[in-house]
Amino acid sequence: MRRIPRATTLVACVLMAGLTPMLRGDEGMWLYNNLPVEHLQKKYGFEVKKDWLEHLQKSSVRFNSGGSGSFISADGLVLTNHHVGADALQKLGTKDKNYYRDGFHAKTRKEEAKCEAMELNVLMEIQDVTKRVNEAVPAETPADKAAVMRRAVIATIESEAKEKTKLQPQVVTLYQGGAYHLYLFQKYTDVRLVFAPEAQIAFYGGDPDNFEYPRYDLDICIFRVYKDDKPAKLKHYLKWAKDPLKEGDLTFVSGHPGRTNRLNTVADLEYQRDTAFPFLMQRLNRMEVLLTTFSERTEENRRQAKELFFSVQNSRKARIGGLAALLDPTLFASKKKDEARMKAAAGQDDTLSSARTAWDRVAKVQPIRRANMRRFALLEGRSAFFTDYFGIARHLVRAADERAMDNNKRLPEYGNARLESLTEQLFSEEPIYDEFEIAKLTDSLTFLAGQLGSSNALVKKVLAGKSPGDRARELVTGTKLKNVAVRKKLYDGGKEAIDACKDPMILLAKAVDADSRAVRKVMETQVDEVLKQAYADIAKVKFAVDGTKTYPDATFTLRLSFGEVKGFEEGGKKIPFTTDFTGMYVRSAEHKNKGAFELPARWLDRKDKLELKTPLNFVSTADIIGGNSGSPVVNRAGEFVGIIFDGNIQSLRLDFDYDDVIARAVSVDAQGIIEALRKVYDAGDLADEVIGKKQ
Repeated sequence: MRRIPRATTLVACVLMAGLTPMLRGDEGMWLYNNLPVEHLQKKYGFEVKKDWLEHLQKSSVRFNSGGSGSFISADGLVLTNHHVGADALQKLGTKDKNYYRDGFHAKTRKEEAKCEAMELNVLMEIQDVTKRVNEAVPAETPADKAAVMRRAVIATIESEAKEKTKLQPQVVTLYQGGAYHLYLFQKYTDVRLVFAPEAQIAFYGGDPDNFEYPRYDLDICIFRVYKDDKPAKLKHYLKWAKDPLKEGDLTFVSGHPGRTNRLNTVADLEYQRDTAFPFLMQRLNRMEVLLTTFSERTEENRRQAKELFFSVQNSRKARIGGLAALLDPTLFASKKKDEARMKAAAGQDDTLSSARTAWDRVAKVQPIRRANMRRFALLEGRSAFFTDYFGIARHLVRAADERAMDNNKRLPEYGNARLESLTEQLFSEEPIYDEFEIAKLTDSLTFLAGQLGSSNALVKKVLAGKSPGDRARELVTGTKLKNVAVRKKLYDGGKEAIDACKDPMILLAKAVDADSRAVRKVMETQVDEVLKQAYADIAKVKFAVDGTKTYPDATFTLRLSFGEVKGFEEGGKKIPFTTDFTGMYVRSAEHKNKGAFELPARWLDRKDKLELKTPLNFVSTADIIGGNSGSPVVNRAGEFVGIIFDGNIQSLRLDFDYDDVIARAVSVDAQGIIEALRKVYDAGDLADEVIGKKQ
């Protein structure tokens, strides 16, 4: 599944960088303001028109929980994947109403359920601010000072944009420091759940079929955005395609790929292969055991943990595929060849002389990275403090310190332009379950002791003379941070209130904050900033050799990919580009309708009502990665034909290197969505709104 997994963000400790390979086939996660228009015209005879592009851009949606979506009606309907909406489904559920497992259908607007802490972003405008950022950081500025100066100018740009436009600003670093663009987003925070199928049909085939194909999933979830307590009235939304897809059709994917590593130098890739990935796999495997054990105790435990459990399983399987790619000698051979090409170009062009040491500079930071990444993941990445309560406590403690500073000196997440989104999350009424938090915190404190050693001074300070289990229970049962009124009082009271607070979770956050900030500073100044400067030089070489029509690595911001609807061959067998409802029922029968292949009861009851040859899933050569989950797939006319929900196992290589021989993006077909809404879920009114049929 192609969402950015929440569990992965908790242990994120890898700073990516490098350069783009030569364009092959339908390669590319393209910036909306730098598309390969000549390539599309030459290969497909497709002319990119301004109105077509603007409409698709403003119909595309980013979910702050990690995923993509699209507007699909004039009255604010938003379509994404079930697994992108899973967090909301879990939070809205109760012991008696398991919406994640059983599904949800609001038959009237009044029944549409408001989602806590959900924010959707729509990209309205892009401005190139590269010149302003670079001018604020003179050449040859030492890395520690450059990092502070760069942070300051970005904070100023974002603050000015927020004041001027009232939109949500974000300065995005592209080409790992080669360019900086200001993205301006329209933000929606009143988001309500409209429809979700059962998890069993949304994730049909379960973990055995994850990252496989053929697939038979109805991985969809429908929300509606509201403004002033009324459904938002939209100018830009995608109209439903009437005609079914054919093999060879050109399609476009508009979504928010999270992070790729295609631009990495060989030294960076070696770090990923030998250090970062093994550490992350260790953490994910441990978390999966924890969540399995917790879930098996009671059905209510299973409901509470299900969304996170899915995310961890998905991350683990994705990283297995990624590590397999990194262990493939052919990948490194290709990267080394391309790197040699760039180095040779820099050596032959005196205007690129400053870039000749860039690859060595990237290599020299790797020992520093390796020495600090575990501590960074444990403290700043919260692998040692895996509980929502600690996340709340840290924000309260840091907000008190950071808000007292000038805006351009703050950590980015506490800048004026981002405080509104931060407080919306901080004051959310989303449920927190103490026993689940105790289980997570116990395991993460044990992980901390295992990584640093029980005699480590920081470990002793954190555990306070208790076992991880006893300390976790003391912290969770003793904190008052479940109460939103308490959080607001502490936030509004600032440093004075935090200093006087005796809440155990606040005290823990204060106790480790200096250590956490210290390792963050090392990573930002001695690794990240050095990489930005080195890769800015490498980008100059890249542009000189391959021209400016290249795409940067993914940054969880809006990109446009394209590709053909196309099957593939695997093991000498031709795999068709599409599946249908017939295949789903055959798959169920093969497994005696058990386990991951058990169909929900309503699907068995309604089988005779379905047009079984209706397309359900399809594959294409579109270039996608984690974060593209929920991305709309459109045809030449810009009409909705499907929604990305996964890639096959071979597509996991796309994190590092593009391939279209067998790697495929997997989507739910628009035709199958409407057929299921009408024939299985009795959601005819919703289907009518989606296809634009007059009521």
